[in-house]
Amino acid sequence: MSQDFYFLLMPGFSAIGFISAIEPLRVANRFRGELYRWHVLSADGGPVLASNGMSLNADAALEPLKKGATLLVVAGFEPLKFVNPLLAHWLRRLDHDGVTLGGIDTGSFVLAEAGLLDGHRVTLHWEAIDAFKESYPQLSVTQELFEIDRRRITSAGGTASIDLMLDLIAQAHGAELAVQVSEQFVLGRIRPRKDHQRMQIATRYGISNKKLVQVIGEMEQHSEPPLSTLELADSIKVTRRQLERLFRLYLSDTPSNFYLGLRLEKARQLLRQTDMSVLEVSIACGFESPSYFTRSYRARFTRCPREDRRRLGDGREVV
Repeated sequence: MSQDFYFLLMPGFSAIGFISAIEPLRVANRFRGELYRWHVLSADGGPVLASNGMSLNADAALEPLKKGATLLVVAGFEPLKFVNPLLAHWLRRLDHDGVTLGGIDTGSFVLAEAGLLDGHRVTLHWEAIDAFKESYPQLSVTQELFEIDRRRITSAGGTASIDLMLDLIAQAHGAELAVQVSEQFVLGRIRPRKDHQRMQIATRYGISNKKLVQVIGEMEQHSEPPLSTLELADSIKVTRRQLERLFRLYLSDTPSNFYLGLRLEKARQLLRQTDMSVLEVSIACGFESPSYFTRSYRARFTRCPREDRRRLGDGREVV
């Protein structure tokens, strides 16, 4: 008996997150017959434009689904722009009918907005995690590649969709089939859900000093309120002068300026992915003075926060 997967594509959806979910199902069918069927839905039944500009035709609009089916919401930039009461009601009805619900990339925003993630572990693309936490502080958010928690399935998107589907294939039809499918994609290994979404800090910044890696990790976890340079030095058991020397030697920067850059990057994500005010964003990123936040933001990104907010998340000007 075939298992049905439905994919609801939101305008601006991530094409790679969607294709990476479809292809493992196709390859599994190649080896074992018709194990899976997939269907593409859109809010109005018409074609949907992906974030890369490609248009994909839908098979149907919002329709009732059978119990036992799985619906995955695939989103990208501005996931809530097209959420409305009709869509939220449809999703809640599917849940009531026993359909398993999930999100790919930022699809978790859509399910959260419909009130369907309470009490479940959830993940999404790392770039949107801070914005998600600010919008839904009551939810349990992880940075795993994917989460499978009862009738809720969420994925970080991108190639993590492959890992999610390989896990589901292994659960339903055995690890041997999952390995066969994986090898078709020339993957060196099947990543478990606890693998990191992002490159390790050492790889990301091209550094090998363990203390420096540790202190950057502290910075990434404490943007509000930010830690002082002395507190950061204490956290890795070095003096302030030694910490400054490490940053100068390996990164040609100061701890305070590097930390400021991390907080400003977070601020940019919040501005582009939430409806938080500029003041709320500045506070969430550890800036006590809105004027200092605006000056720092302009110095780094050559535009003030309000100007950046008027741009779409994919970098295109709003027209």
